[in-house]
Amino acid sequence: MSAVYTLGIDVGSTASKCIILKDGSEIAAKSLIDVGAGTSGPKRAIDMVLSEAGMKREDMAFVLATGYGRNSLMGLADKQMSELSCHARGAAFLFPEVHTVIDIGGQDVKVLHIEKGAMTNFQMNDKCAAGTGRFLDVMARVLEVKVEELGDLGAKSQKKVGISSTCTVFAESEVISQLAMGTDKCDIIDGIHRSVAGRVAGLAHRIGVVPQVVMTGGVAQNAGVVNALRAELGCEIKTSPLTQYNGALGAALFAWQAATR
Repeated sequence: MSAVYTLGIDVGSTASKCIILKDGSEIAAKSLIDVGAGTSGPKRAIDMVLSEAGMKREDMAFVLATGYGRNSLMGLADKQMSELSCHARGAAFLFPEVHTVIDIGGQDVKVLHIEKGAMTNFQMNDKCAAGTGRFLDVMARVLEVKVEELGDLGAKSQKKVGISSTCTVFAESEVISQLAMGTDKCDIIDGIHRSVAGRVAGLAHRIGVVPQVVMTGGVAQNAGVVNALRAELGCEIKTSPLTQYNGALGAALFAWQAATR
């Protein structure tokens, strides 16, 4: 019997991710393009993952799109699905014991409660940039560092600096004031990480934090935010090298289910 290949596409606000699954369990290929909805990113990510797998769109038994820009793929995807369901499914595949998923994306923060691999409740902040990847992008620009350097720089902090504003605009002013006073950038970055963690923890406590806790999304690659959130919640937080692909993985799993039922 020949293998069944399915494709999951997660079109986020700031990145496009794809995963091809073989027989619903083995990752055959993956791709990530650093631009998302409304750009050439989704098509480029699809072209890249198919090229990496040495396959064509016709070789896919089912294609499922999720994420902020999923509706832009009508005609290419067989089905669209909420990113909440896909993130829950992807996290449960990577961590079968998961009960709480904290996903920090480019434009929003999602906290999902999971039972037996399926989402049963969620909280979401998509009205304000504070606590999101966008917030960290703005802060990195003000500090004149790369966003991927924030984790390492924050770890060098020697002194606690509070960034109290929960609003991106006011927090930016606070950071500029701290720089003007000669405050060490590493201390400011650590303060930013703790500010993000406090904001996200507040959201998480609304539905209750039940271990095992898993963090997904691009911000989960920032060890400073993960450690600050760990301290804020008082529990272990699991992450995976596939953290940024979690939504696409969930989409590919749902695609496999649709292709084989």
